[in-house]
Amino acid sequence: MALALHLPTPAGALAAYQLRGTSPARPVAAIRFDRIAYSAAHVVADPLAAVDPWIQCAVDWDATIAYRRHLWSLGLGVAEAMDTAQRGMGLDWPTSLELIRRSLDAARDVPGALVACGCGTDHLSPEAAHSLDDVIRAYEEQMAAIERLGGRLIVMASRALARVAKSPTDYEKVYQRILSQARQPVILHWLGDMFDPALAGYWGTKDIDAAMDTALGIIAAHADKVDGIKISLLDKDKEIAMRRRLSPGVRMYTGDDFNYAELIAGDGHGTATTHGRSDALLGIFDAIAPAASAALGELAQGNVEKFHAILGPTVPLSRHIFAAPTRFYKTGVVFMAWLNGHQRHFTMVGGQQSARSLVHFAELFRLADAANLLEQPELAVRRMKTLLALHGVD
Repeated sequence: MALALHLPTPAGALAAYQLRGTSPARPVAAIRFDRIAYSAAHVVADPLAAVDPWIQCAVDWDATIAYRRHLWSLGLGVAEAMDTAQRGMGLDWPTSLELIRRSLDAARDVPGALVACGCGTDHLSPEAAHSLDDVIRAYEEQMAAIERLGGRLIVMASRALARVAKSPTDYEKVYQRILSQARQPVILHWLGDMFDPALAGYWGTKDIDAAMDTALGIIAAHADKVDGIKISLLDKDKEIAMRRRLSPGVRMYTGDDFNYAELIAGDGHGTATTHGRSDALLGIFDAIAPAASAALGELAQGNVEKFHAILGPTVPLSRHIFAAPTRFYKTGVVFMAWLNGHQRHFTMVGGQQSARSLVHFAELFRLADAANLLEQPELAVRRMKTLLALHGVD
């Protein structure tokens, strides 16, 4: 099969495209990373379920868990039931809990498998939250359910809290209650409003520096209960500023899908009491898992140039997948999984496969090829042609 096809351009025309055909980077087996690296993993929808996708959730459990086994085989941890899994955009809390249960069960069969589980308040609609106590009870309900399964917590940002909180003090009250009860150190999650507009003004202010002060104060007051914080602000300077101020022993997990390569590599300013590099908890690692694993393996061996040579070309793809409206990035992540043969179809929970345009997918295809991320080029071409045909492009 010829590795060529015609792809739409932003001008509305078709242009011939010839694949590079470069082999993807292959991770070296048995190398231990010197960073903790979680991939926020997507869910595979069940296209044969008799549901209304916009309002009902149907998951192909076998394919979903198989993808998590793939991530573990590459040395990556799984951040489960996060926004990459369409939490709050098609994946409801009962299904999220079932996902967490199945992932934890599967992880027990994989030596060294890391799993951290999203704990939020999404079963409480923001409109139904009338007080901080409502939010606390919602968090506690999910905490208890996840910890009962043996899961470690990622305390997700709460739309309900963003709605009812009136000041930074309100955030301090809620997080004090949650952290004081946690059985083991948690990962906090600061998700910017580019990912979820309902989270604007999180930590009690729209001033990012002031918000950072509040978050750092909460962490310092409960450092023994905080493993780290993931921030997803798409602003590397803010992340660097915050990680230099973190309490000793508290990790910065980059959630910056625009600048992750340089943030993980570090800036050389680390000391015994400050942090000069970031660990990772990234949605893009779902889409670029083999390259991420290969790059982290090189970094662990001190091969910084090879790390950047592998991971650097993936950054333009990630910036495209996470382009505004950023909350639709899940569509690109699942599209990559389909192109690479990790699922049989391109349908999504909530019907979110329709969230991006054909032109967007065409550019994603080009960038994935340029980054050496098409694991089975012939299959990728065949599937891209199928998508084109569905849109009337023969």
